[in-house]
Amino acid sequence: MGLRNQIKAQQKANETSFDTCWKIIAQQAEVAEGHKDAFAKIYVDIMEKRYSGKDPLLSFITEANPNFDMKLYEKVSNSIEAQRTVFKRDQQKLIDLKREHDDILQKVPGSLFVGSRQPVEITIVTSSKTGESFKTGKDDDTDVFKKK
Repeated sequence: MGLRNQIKAQQKANETSFDTCWKIIAQQAEVAEGHKDAFAKIYVDIMEKRYSGKDPLLSFITEANPNFDMKLYEKVSNSIEAQRTVFKRDQQKLIDLKREHDDILQKVPGSLFVGSRQPVEITIVTSSKTGESFKTGKDDDTDVFKKK
C-alpha cells in the first residue's frame, strides 16, 4: 500500500508542478510584455519632448537615448527551460514509481503476495504533437518559427 500511496502522491505533485510551471511562465511573460508596452509609450513621449523643434535625426545620432532592456525576455526564456526541466523530472519520477510497482506485481516474490492486484494508472502529460509523432513514427516539423 505504501508504494501505491507514493504513486498517488507523486501524481498530485506532478499536477502542482505543472500548474506552477505554467503560472510562472505566463506571469513572467506578462511582466515582460507590460514592460515592452510601457517602454514603447514612454519612449515616444521622451523623443517627442526631447526633439520638439530640433532636427531629430542629427540629435538622435549625437545623444544617448533610452535602450530597451532584453533581460526580462531572457528571464522568461530561462524560466521556461528551468520549469520544463523540473516538470520532466517529476514525470520521470512518477514513471519510475510505476515501474517499481509493476515489478512488484509481476516478479517473484512480490507477485506471490500481491500479483492479483490491479496495476496503478498514472497520467503523463505530453503534447498533441508528441502523441502524433509517436503514433506515426514521424516528426518532420523542422520549421520552428512556423514561417512557411
